[in-house]
Amino acid sequence: MGVQLPTAFVTRMEQLLGDEFEAFMAAYDHTPHAGIRVNTLKIPVEDFKERSPFELRPIPWCPTGFYIPHGTKPGLHPYYHAGLYYVQEPSAMSPVELLNIAQDEAVLDLCAAPGGKSTQIAAKLQGSGILVTNDISADRTKALAKNVELYGVRNAVVLNESPDRIADAFPHFFDKILIDAPCSGEGMFRKDEDMAKQWETHSVEKCVVMQRDILRVAASMLSDGGRIVYSTCTFAPEENEGMIAEFLEAHADFNVIPVPSEAGFGPGHPEWVSEEIAAAHPELLGTARLWPHLVEGEGHFIAVLQHQGGARVDSAADLTESGDLAPSKQHLPVREALLSNGQGRRTEESVRTGKGMSGKSGKGKNTRGIDSNKSRIGKEHVKSAARSPHDVLASYRQFVQEQLEVSLEGHTVVYGDRIYQSPLASHRLDGLKVVRPGWFMGTDKNGRFVPSHPLAVALRPSEAIRSINLSSSDAEAIRYLKGETLSVSVERMELRHGAQPKGYTLVCIDGYSAGWGKWQDGMLKNEYPTGWRWTSV
Repeated sequence: MGVQLPTAFVTRMEQLLGDEFEAFMAAYDHTPHAGIRVNTLKIPVEDFKERSPFELRPIPWCPTGFYIPHGTKPGLHPYYHAGLYYVQEPSAMSPVELLNIAQDEAVLDLCAAPGGKSTQIAAKLQGSGILVTNDISADRTKALAKNVELYGVRNAVVLNESPDRIADAFPHFFDKILIDAPCSGEGMFRKDEDMAKQWETHSVEKCVVMQRDILRVAASMLSDGGRIVYSTCTFAPEENEGMIAEFLEAHADFNVIPVPSEAGFGPGHPEWVSEEIAAAHPELLGTARLWPHLVEGEGHFIAVLQHQGGARVDSAADLTESGDLAPSKQHLPVREALLSNGQGRRTEESVRTGKGMSGKSGKGKNTRGIDSNKSRIGKEHVKSAARSPHDVLASYRQFVQEQLEVSLEGHTVVYGDRIYQSPLASHRLDGLKVVRPGWFMGTDKNGRFVPSHPLAVALRPSEAIRSINLSSSDAEAIRYLKGETLSVSVERMELRHGAQPKGYTLVCIDGYSAGWGKWQDGMLKNEYPTGWRWTSV
């Protein structure tokens, strides 16, 4: 056996599994399965299958997921840098599929880093609704934000907060909540030997305390009739069936939705917690366990918790008279600017200069504060900047009008010299630790707007007035991803609406956006950011 398993873990699994124990242990002699998930924000599954550089085999429980052969290096292909797929452990693709996400919903990924499940949620939403993705670790949110940006997500807010503080700002707000709970990690021992080594210090008991609090708080953020999917990558019944039984006893308005077993998922085992729990909660048989000896993936547990619906009683402190959320008691110094939306109309004026002052409710806005009207420039929310809000936004507005063919939704948010398009009204994020308030569009540098890399990778070629296409089979694409300047004739450029060739150019690989360049006199100056570049030899 290649993996050195903790003795206490092996003893417990032998007691629990009985006749299945030998098959379970034999799985540790097998190589972990590798998978990728197609990013349908950028490419349909059928199109990717036609051009895939890898041999693909479908993952039964995820229609966008595929096994790839062992030894394949999907991170060393230009398509990875273009965000066409996410490299993900196959079992980890299952929880999001069970959320049953519909477009226009508000979805929370509560324990999200490094962001694989968040990008999967975003693909389900297809640019509609809201994705709030959070991790309590500041260091881990760096990878989370980068993955959200790499995969072209336009409608996500990235937070670095505790669940309690998010709940204070968003009571009964989300249609769907994913809890990929921190756990003892037993299901990942085959894939990550360090987790086996750390198992005794990262104890089941410590994890149970965290999971209990996370579930409790998540219930308070779920809308009536909403759904929570709770998942772990551990086998410990205390963190799985035991945790769900405890939740159900405290929340009589939730049901367990049985997980289909067609994909080879095993049933829950409430009897492993106790015979009393098994008798009191037979519905726990409808939770799911993914076993490495039964499916081609690592160990997981999944429970689908459905709220039964019906009105809840909220305190006056949670709601305003309109039914919208009250502004947080903690406010950043902000004021909202009024600008034209680029079509002769003007957005509603709202000014906030201090604590306790909220903007007026705008037309076309639902009770979540989402601006349902599409416009080039939405409502603006400005944090104090060295230059005036009007000056900061003027260069951005000019760039959008002159360089892009895209209809921007939501609210234009300015933090210092950084400009974002946010799916949330400005006051919703006050007092929270915000890593990204929305789609990062770029920065204002002394009156000149500099478009961001996340803006580029989320655009379609038709949304930029200049673009250039590189071939993934040509060394030129890799040279671009390494940050080199390229020689590009003007004849190769795609120019729209009589645009001049000089200026910012969307660089695409096989027709899929990968970043910016600046073309002038036959040379494409590379704008690919240093921290994102191809680093392999």
